[in-house]
Amino acid sequence: MRKVAGVVLLLTALLSLIMVAFAWPATRSGVHDIPLAVAGPAPATAQVVQQLEAKRPGAFDVRTVADTAAAERLIKDREVYGAIDLTTGKPQLIIASAASPAVAQALQQVAAGLNQSPTEVTVRDLVPLPPDDQRGAGLAAGALPLVLGGIVAAGLLTALIAGTGRRVAGALAFAVTGGLALVAILQYWLGSLEGDYWANSGVVALSIAATALAILGLESLLGPRGLAIGAAVMMLLGNPLSGLASAPEMLPSGWGAFGQYLPPGAAGSLLRSTAFFDGAGAWPHVLVLTAWAVFGLLLAGLAAVRKSRRPAEPAAEPELVAA
Repeated sequence: MRKVAGVVLLLTALLSLIMVAFAWPATRSGVHDIPLAVAGPAPATAQVVQQLEAKRPGAFDVRTVADTAAAERLIKDREVYGAIDLTTGKPQLIIASAASPAVAQALQQVAAGLNQSPTEVTVRDLVPLPPDDQRGAGLAAGALPLVLGGIVAAGLLTALIAGTGRRVAGALAFAVTGGLALVAILQYWLGSLEGDYWANSGVVALSIAATALAILGLESLLGPRGLAIGAAVMMLLGNPLSGLASAPEMLPSGWGAFGQYLPPGAAGSLLRSTAFFDGAGAWPHVLVLTAWAVFGLLLAGLAAVRKSRRPAEPAAEPELVAA
């Protein structure tokens, strides 16, 4: 009975950890330091910046620019999520729902509150989501398969394939086929992605490879514990902190930025860049995913070196058979 009680307590703790990992970021999400541009004459932009800070202190990281073209350039370069344009005298909100539907909705609510008459604020979506998925549901739901792809690949390859080299080759091959398949579903069937199919497939392939190789490297070095640690990091930290369902800036302070250094977060942001923004802002996320893949390969190589240096077990002496 003592053993049963211990298992029950362990399961309860694990279930509680899973609940905290997924529910805490969602329930504590909000607008924190959202990059926003304000375009127009200096006196007008200063007034709007003051209003924003008074009504939503700490909600926005405001950048003032001179004209509409500069604001649009910042949006397309993924440096801001939207802009309040005051250049014509009549306020206009420029959003990019493809960058984050949740942020776009929050910006509309805030911009409407800047005037006494909310209907006076016109909204223009500079980078909209595809017509077949205007809520961005497919991309948000794709966060979990991206994580599970790498975890399941590492687990099955460890269980079914002998040899680190063969496992790594299997992970890389699956990353390619998995990337092609997942993007085909999201882009051609569900209509959730735009842009170049091959570039998007490369992003998903790199994401799967980063996750799978990192977990395989941990397993090759630490055994089953490494497999469990890697899967837990990717699932319990990487997935809920990816910001793919909302935006990294909408997660609890600091955690959204941390999530971008894990494969799920980097993959989600990179996929938005290639699908909707012609690759703008992609390189930091490419480097993160590549670093995780290289990290896994280095761990696997270290494990192979350690194994090769172990003294070989002496061969058993043949038994003498009496004549």
